[in-house]
Amino acid sequence: MFERAYFKSVKSRIEEPRKFIQVILGPRQVGKTTMITQLLSQLSIPNLYESADAISAPNSAWLVQVWEAVRLRMKTSEITEFLLVIDEIQKIDNWSEVVKQQWDKDTRENINIKVILLGSSRLLIQKGLTESLAGRFETLYLGHWTYSEMQEAFGWSIEQYVYFGGYPGSVTLIKDEERWKNYIKDALIETSISKDIFMLTRVDKPALLRRLFEAGCLYSGQILSYTKILGQLQDAGNTTTLANYLELLSDCGLLAGLDKYAGDIIRKRGSSPKFQVYNTALITAQSNNTYEKAIINPELWGRLVESSVGAHLINNSVSERYNLYYWREGNYEVDFILEKGDKVIGLEVKSGMKVRNAGMGIFADKFHPEKVLLVGTGGIPYDEFLKINPKELF
Repeated sequence: MFERAYFKSVKSRIEEPRKFIQVILGPRQVGKTTMITQLLSQLSIPNLYESADAISAPNSAWLVQVWEAVRLRMKTSEITEFLLVIDEIQKIDNWSEVVKQQWDKDTRENINIKVILLGSSRLLIQKGLTESLAGRFETLYLGHWTYSEMQEAFGWSIEQYVYFGGYPGSVTLIKDEERWKNYIKDALIETSISKDIFMLTRVDKPALLRRLFEAGCLYSGQILSYTKILGQLQDAGNTTTLANYLELLSDCGLLAGLDKYAGDIIRKRGSSPKFQVYNTALITAQSNNTYEKAIINPELWGRLVESSVGAHLINNSVSERYNLYYWREGNYEVDFILEKGDKVIGLEVKSGMKVRNAGMGIFADKFHPEKVLLVGTGGIPYDEFLKINPKELF
């Protein structure tokens, strides 16, 4: 049975004697629930798993009832510690206030209920944590599966990973590519947009958000101004709305807009975004190309390789807490800029028919980064780079 690297850290946390709140975040279908199910099967501590997704109308009263049932069970069975797991916590209105109230009540009454909260809407959950649960929780982010994980669990080649991405649930479908594409579109993309965005957030122009997502996947790795994006989408909306929708898509682990690195935060925020998918399956599932055609098309394959490197970087940026940007000045460009504290790293991806420019040298002269790296032809082979945790670069 394959276990993700996070498994042991969560297990060791549960085995600590004191109570805790562990918040586990991540996109849909990356294995949060599977990991917890594996974990619960190995524990000696009494536990209860509940999912707000399985309740027709989950609300704060339901959450309180679940918590009280655990307290009663502990009292009648003379249990001294208990693990309560709530999945899809963001579906419950005012969840963070309820968790705070119940947690503080347990603290006053010396009841040792350990709590794990799972969620797939990162910004909504983080907002509740900072507003209500400050000082009471630890977070763990499970991103999309890495090349190393897909290779170890399923024996995937680098070509399979670049094209089919890192969704473990789709592995058995790749021999029937049409079926695989339908699975990604229906079970992953549509479910994430419908359940994690439209049901939980006010979206005045849902059709615009969907078209933005489709365009962003099509142009992954490219830089477009918000005004140009609106022109491409043939919509009269404003750029603020577009930026907000892109943030919602990023929150769900689908599509991000990287800011331009400029050395100061004000200029970064005012830049044109560079589209970046969190998983290359989001590109290929919506295209008319096939795996066999993609691997012999240098231009297409080069774009997929760059997007796979970007996906690797952006997924790790959440868990490893570094900032990810791009840089461009005139015709000179650097694909990715990593920033952590006062350390800056420039990274250029060279693959397919992409022509190398002088951007790295100009960037280095202007910003004096800690290091500049080339991934692909003439540098670190991209299959090796995709096995590196980017935090090791700093």
